[in-house]
Amino acid sequence: MKSQFNGKKVTIMGLGLHGGGAGVAKFFCEQGADVLVTDLKTKEQLEKSLEKLKPFTFRGRKVKGKKLPIKFVLGEHRNQDFINADLIIKNPAVPRESPYLKIARDNKVPIKTDIDIFFGLCGAQIIGVTGSKGKSTTATLIYNLLKSQFKDVILAGNIGVSPLESFDKITKESKVVLELSSFELEDLKKSPHIAVVTNILADHLNRYKSFEEYVESKKSIFKYQGPNDFLVLNYDNPETREFGKNVLSQVYFFSNNKNSNGCYVKDSKVFFGEKSLFDIRKSKLPGEHNVSNLLAAVTVAKILKISNKNIEKTITTFKGISSRQEIIAEIKGVKYINDTTATMPDAAIQAIKTTKERFPDSKIILIVGGQDKGLEYRELAEEIKNKINKIILLPGTASEKLLKELKTIGSNIAIIPVSSMREAVKKAKEVSKSNDIVLLSPAAASFNLFKNEFDRGDQFVAEVKKIT
Repeated sequence: MKSQFNGKKVTIMGLGLHGGGAGVAKFFCEQGADVLVTDLKTKEQLEKSLEKLKPFTFRGRKVKGKKLPIKFVLGEHRNQDFINADLIIKNPAVPRESPYLKIARDNKVPIKTDIDIFFGLCGAQIIGVTGSKGKSTTATLIYNLLKSQFKDVILAGNIGVSPLESFDKITKESKVVLELSSFELEDLKKSPHIAVVTNILADHLNRYKSFEEYVESKKSIFKYQGPNDFLVLNYDNPETREFGKNVLSQVYFFSNNKNSNGCYVKDSKVFFGEKSLFDIRKSKLPGEHNVSNLLAAVTVAKILKISNKNIEKTITTFKGISSRQEIIAEIKGVKYINDTTATMPDAAIQAIKTTKERFPDSKIILIVGGQDKGLEYRELAEEIKNKINKIILLPGTASEKLLKELKTIGSNIAIIPVSSMREAVKKAKEVSKSNDIVLLSPAAASFNLFKNEFDRGDQFVAEVKKIT
């Protein structure tokens, strides 16, 4: 059957650095569309993403029996590419206020995201996971839990893989787990069969006009659900607890502190409703925040009737995902921990607390700082004052805010300013002693020094590996 996109002119706005945009471009090529990719970043900056598209970029090259060239406009956007198109696919990071999107709207060119397209086409069961923190860990754990019992499970979304890339493998029997950011949810007009919200904390206030607008963006994950759908919420988070009111779907709450109809902890045992499932101490995930992530994931597993045996086996072997409070090395008694995905103060506070709980006798040297997202740094300053030995400060607007707060509360903590990750790791090595912890938990965005937070983490790991 001929695709609805066959012969259509599709402009993909934002190839991106994570790989999701490449998957979108591949999908539309395979659908027979005339694809143009445009990005403000240069060819050099997008090298890794472009590498993934090499088989698709030669005019006349046959892919699955079709001629599928991709045109590129890099380092700039052109007005005509938003006028002479049948469809614009915008990268989730592109703000709705972009003047180029306004050009498309003025010329009545439809604007979609890959998530929007996927929801419109997918006939499989979708489990969507969002939240300010913990969504990657929760989505990945759900994926692993479902794989223990179902053959056909897909993990995609905000983790850097477009669900469109796997579209040809998906059947009605598939289970699709999607990590969904607020950016991906903004314009969505359809909700997943099972929606999970891990928590809502202040974030992305450089993108949204207010915290309330940010909260509203998250609501699309359940706004269009019906009575046969499920909504899994964190009872311990005030914002998500409110989400459970006046919804059509079936609501399950999970909680670290209270008996609930979803998963909760009592006497070191995880319960679902009134039934004990397993001992929480068997989990290898550190920190109270990860207990919450685990409870969310297991609630989904029980809704989908995963056996207790498979649940216990999965949670006892799941060690988490990279770049989240990940011990990457121990050199001369000093542990190096990569928590680069802590892009907000709340996340860094949690990392400090968890690290102190895991290693109570160790002193922590914190690598922190970067670009501000319109967030507050007073609580982080207090946490640093009470629990951190020294801070190594990366440059940026968030760093300036943090310094101001540390001065306001009268902190006399040693502060070592640096201008690069290489210098940060070098200084950490110089000032650390055996049994110390060097924790990268920046509490800020990364774009002033790095391509993204993962590039920041990769540079940290690379520099640690050079230590002798």
